[in-house]
Amino acid sequence: MKKILLVSLLMLSMNMQAQEVFNELRQKNKSIVENPQSNELVRKISQFKLDALNYMVIKMQEEMPDSTVDYLDRQAYAMNAFVSFYIEKLIKLNNMPQSLQVKMTKMFMDASYSNPLFKDKDKDLTLSYYNCGECLTRFSLDTDWPRALAAITKLMEDEE
Repeated sequence: MKKILLVSLLMLSMNMQAQEVFNELRQKNKSIVENPQSNELVRKISQFKLDALNYMVIKMQEEMPDSTVDYLDRQAYAMNAFVSFYIEKLIKLNNMPQSLQVKMTKMFMDASYSNPLFKDKDKDLTLSYYNCGECLTRFSLDTDWPRALAAITKLMEDEE
């Protein structure tokens, strides 16, 4: 009986830790978005991340109710890594020709668009950032983020 209780407590703490990553990312980005002192560019990036996280959790509840918290955590972590990788690449290309920046942005956009998670038919919603010419984070909300991150990482390695 003690073993069952110990294993149950261990599993509960593992689920809570996994959920902490999603919740931490969500709370961090929400705080940035709601802080009027935040840099406007940082706020816009955080707004995308917050919208992507909210979309992800809603769609997973609707379409993948049996998915684990760990799955949500992996998606959230990969989304954050994808956006951070994109920003890092943009900064590195800042003094390069505009055509290189556009090419790199299109590669990230394609990695996001070409790796849907839910195959959502509501393109107005899922492509709201993707189709926004003024947005820095022009990615689809309907993205399988670990797959998109792997795809763009491979593309970037091939480019170098």
